[in-house]
Amino acid sequence: MLYTLFIHNTDPREAGISQEDMAPVEAAFDAYAKALDDAGVFVTTQILGFPEAATTVTAVDGEPKIQDGPFADTKEYVGGVVVIDVPDLDAALAWAQKCPGVMYGSVEVRPTTLTWSRERQWYQP
Repeated sequence: MLYTLFIHNTDPREAGISQEDMAPVEAAFDAYAKALDDAGVFVTTQILGFPEAATTVTAVDGEPKIQDGPFADTKEYVGGVVVIDVPDLDAALAWAQKCPGVMYGSVEVRPTTLTWSRERQWYQP
């Protein structure tokens, strides 16, 4: 079953963390991605840009609106996602506990209910 791990963190720039300070964090994520891949559970990952690089699109009122920045004003944001293919929630939680993101924020685990591929269109994984 597919699970997405949403890595929530605070802005490292606000904490005064430099790019040099990030080297051990990047090394930990590199080792984590390789461990997921070696275990055969890795599907994909995306490390996201800072929230101010976001653009939000909505048409809830019937009219398309585009605004700069994230919709929510919060100190924590989704810094990245990791999609894994594991047998059950217990396995997903075990991998989430190994994610370096738990040392700097939190990791939210959600099952994938539908996904899309060119070959299969929309399907339940």
